[in-house]
Amino acid sequence: MLNEHRSGRLTAWGNALLAGFAAPDDAAHHITGDDAVHRVADLPGESGPVGLTLALGRLRALGATGLRLALPVPGHPLGLSGPPEFNARAMEAEEAVLVSGLPLGLVPEVFEAGPEGDVHAEVLWRCLPVREAPAADVPSLSEAERELAEALREATEVLTRLDVAGSGPVAQAALEAYRARAERGREVLAPGYPPRAVRVLELAQRVGALVSIAYEPGDSEGREHGGAVSAAEITARSAALRPVERTARRAQVAAYNAMVEERSRRRP
Repeated sequence: MLNEHRSGRLTAWGNALLAGFAAPDDAAHHITGDDAVHRVADLPGESGPVGLTLALGRLRALGATGLRLALPVPGHPLGLSGPPEFNARAMEAEEAVLVSGLPLGLVPEVFEAGPEGDVHAEVLWRCLPVREAPAADVPSLSEAERELAEALREATEVLTRLDVAGSGPVAQAALEAYRARAERGREVLAPGYPPRAVRVLELAQRVGALVSIAYEPGDSEGREHGGAVSAAEITARSAALRPVERTARRAQVAAYNAMVEERSRRRP
């Protein structure tokens, strides 16, 4: 969970565009990020893949009112609403975007291209039909914030018990990398998002970072970040951290979806 989800960028900046807070080219630039190119395939009214700017404009013309993030993993279809075909693709990618106002969803397929030493990512978003139904297990922003406070305490206690903080230079480097990303955290959510959503996302990313560090396999001398040395201890660590990781993912979804939720409440 240390990496930013492409579906999160598409949700945030797509919502900013649809709400009038961002220009099309600016939104497309932020969604693409460090990738080489993003294109959208199987979009209604288009015979082939198109660029992000055209795709977002097409969705708006078709009646899209917002975008919602889904971060499913096996056993937890977070943010999904069906049908099974879409859910299966989203589960494989462990991320997806659902279009509010239209029975459509987008799932990224990532391809690596270029010579060795200069490899870049190209992303193709598959546009697929979805079921217009409540998304699975998505909390409200206030609920997510309350859950995160407890999850952060739990994660800290577990990592302290596993001696993560003193387990070597690799864990420390991971923590420093997280802190550097946190300094840029306010760039993740696009203009128009409420401050509370930014706060919840930053805390969710912090909890996710702690969990990810605990799962790291170890450093060059064979020392594990979590200090687990047996299969039983590794299993116990995973069991202790799984609920915390689940809470952090739920909170991320709530934060990215906050603009759509807020607009829905205001709509007569």
